[in-house]
Amino acid sequence: MTLFPRSPLAFALAALTAMPSLAEERLETVSVIGDPESISSLPGSAHLIDADELAEFEFVDINRILRSVPGVYLLEEDGYGLRPNIGIRGAQGGRSGKISLMEDGVLIAPAPYSAPEAYYFPSAGRLDAIEVLKGPAALLYGPFTVGGAVNMLSTPIPESPAGIVQLEAGEYGEARLHSYYGTSTENTGWLLETQQQYADGFRSIDRAGSADIAKEDYLLKGRLRSDADATYRQQLDIKLQYSEEESGMSYLGLSDADLNDDPNRRYGISALDEMQNRHSTVQLNHSIELDEGFTLHTQAYYNKFKRDWFKVSLGGLIDDANSDNETVAASAQAILDGQQDYRDFGIKHNNREYESKGIQVSADWLFNTGSINHELTLGLRRHWDEVDRYQPVEIYDQINGQLVFDRVELPSPSNNRIEEADATSFFISDDIQLGNKLTLTAVLRYEDLETQQQRYNDAQRTEKGSDRSNQVDEWLPGLGLVYQVSEQWGLLAGVHRGFAPPGAGAKNGQGPELSTNYEWGARFDNGTLAAELIAFYSDYENAVQNCSVAVSCPNGAESGTFQLGEAEIKGLEAALGSEWVLANGWTLPVRATYTYTDAEVTEDQDSLCNGDPLCDVNPEELLLAGDNLVYLPENVFAVSAGLDSGAAWRLNLTAAYQDEMCVNTRCNRGGANQFDYTESLWVVDAAAHYDFSADLTGYLKVDNLFDEQVIISRSPEGARANRPRAATVGIKYIF
Repeated sequence: MTLFPRSPLAFALAALTAMPSLAEERLETVSVIGDPESISSLPGSAHLIDADELAEFEFVDINRILRSVPGVYLLEEDGYGLRPNIGIRGAQGGRSGKISLMEDGVLIAPAPYSAPEAYYFPSAGRLDAIEVLKGPAALLYGPFTVGGAVNMLSTPIPESPAGIVQLEAGEYGEARLHSYYGTSTENTGWLLETQQQYADGFRSIDRAGSADIAKEDYLLKGRLRSDADATYRQQLDIKLQYSEEESGMSYLGLSDADLNDDPNRRYGISALDEMQNRHSTVQLNHSIELDEGFTLHTQAYYNKFKRDWFKVSLGGLIDDANSDNETVAASAQAILDGQQDYRDFGIKHNNREYESKGIQVSADWLFNTGSINHELTLGLRRHWDEVDRYQPVEIYDQINGQLVFDRVELPSPSNNRIEEADATSFFISDDIQLGNKLTLTAVLRYEDLETQQQRYNDAQRTEKGSDRSNQVDEWLPGLGLVYQVSEQWGLLAGVHRGFAPPGAGAKNGQGPELSTNYEWGARFDNGTLAAELIAFYSDYENAVQNCSVAVSCPNGAESGTFQLGEAEIKGLEAALGSEWVLANGWTLPVRATYTYTDAEVTEDQDSLCNGDPLCDVNPEELLLAGDNLVYLPENVFAVSAGLDSGAAWRLNLTAAYQDEMCVNTRCNRGGANQFDYTESLWVVDAAAHYDFSADLTGYLKVDNLFDEQVIISRSPEGARANRPRAATVGIKYIF
């Protein structure tokens, strides 16, 4: 991870892959942004994982890639990173639904405003770089500004003929192909890319084999560019993407006793569970340089996602198997083992169609007012998205350990609904250079959102059921500054308004999630050693949780939203990086990051909900001041080291630690037991590369080198363990 990467503006420009050459030339006109020598003066906290770092371990799991970024929290689920749960600075990570998740500068969650949970995620194995942005500069992207933004950059069109063929094979039937080829002329360019990933899966299903994975991803880019000496230089890019996935993934975990006995087991009653999905993207980028200091960017996009996650729901059967009541536990365990018949249970078609589309326009203007340099950026986005749920349930019996189909039940109104969002957002940002040492960044964002939900009482949708609508609008200011004390030392501080839309499940009058976020810290870089220490504090006026089956709300709801009320999140981020030059040209790079987080509810919920029907909470479910937030580790640590011969071979090791996490909001009240927590985990990954030639490289990577497996999650149904040790060999040919 580049310790102190590009500025917030450079972050935005990198997202606009349409005009790399024009963007680079523009950056050269600004003395404080975009080059390594000026990194220490960047306002705000930003982190870049570039192509070189991605190549160190050849990770294809986004969880393994991001765990080295301070301030980021990860909740593993399937062991392959297919649907990650990413949180930033305490913003809840369930399905990454509280961060601005982007690919090439465009919101990539299936329905970012109406249903922001990211059941689709780009294939990490085809990404060229990943950027994480926190602090006031997150206001440029939105709508989620409570935590930050993650922007993933796809493979750029090469400036000359270039390509790659990468093949992998590994344990648990894993196989991967990643290949692309592209080229450019002065006026045109194109790129064709594919990522193919297959695996038998590491979980063995009782009486049914393994949970296999098959994912195919295709990308096509094209470019038209004006002559370099044109009066108004401009460029038009088009990106077309298509992917499909079939994976035997389930929401059903294990009892604690069964996980301790075999963490890679899965019950046969979940044998039919499978995710099927398709995703497609059309994205147009246009940039035109109207003047040496004025550039206009336009992006139009359309994303479509269709999924059917066919998965069993057994209610409290896992809890019964964990019960102290021996009779109850024995009966539940017999059902899970397939030794006792179990009748009339449902396997639901979690069948949904998502659509998001929009257009966003931004302008960058470089100008001076006297001796003060300004870089003014303005942006406008019009966005529409929707999710259509039609989710029937198939009823089965388990007889003699086999699943026997009985009937189909048509969906209830809660599973037969359409949700829509219509959003307009605007931002203005000014990077102001006040002398040689002080840089001030002022940002203002506006979000205006209307949502609707319509439920239907019949399968034909001729009879409308209940409906909901809501409207929110907020002005979101932010201010950041950095003071360059010396060539080596820099100080930074920032404050901004945090915002997260409540989703289309919100009732009329329900407000968004709002917070006031602060950060302050210091940076040091003497060319040999780089370090960063940043404290953050978020004061939530109204924390809101989006309810889902994956992470249900404190009242047990699996849809809609839940108001948590006032909360505080405070913490510390630290990063350290250096590289030692050893004898004979060998080098030893070392990087380490650490995050400390303390978060709790600060207001009894009865003061929020007393007489307010919006809360829809039973009295015994009300939150109390001092309650913790769910799935939020106190300590997260990562360290990586490499040994590079400077010639043919290199070795890299990385170790990551994450504290245990509470799975509900009541662990701080006392009386919590083992079933209220996950377990802490140390995991070590290793990779070795050998260059057979300048074009051909072979490698061996081992994930979870010491085969440490613990309970990493208890949601939604039962305990599940992290990925076991898995070795993979690969070969990469670059041409």
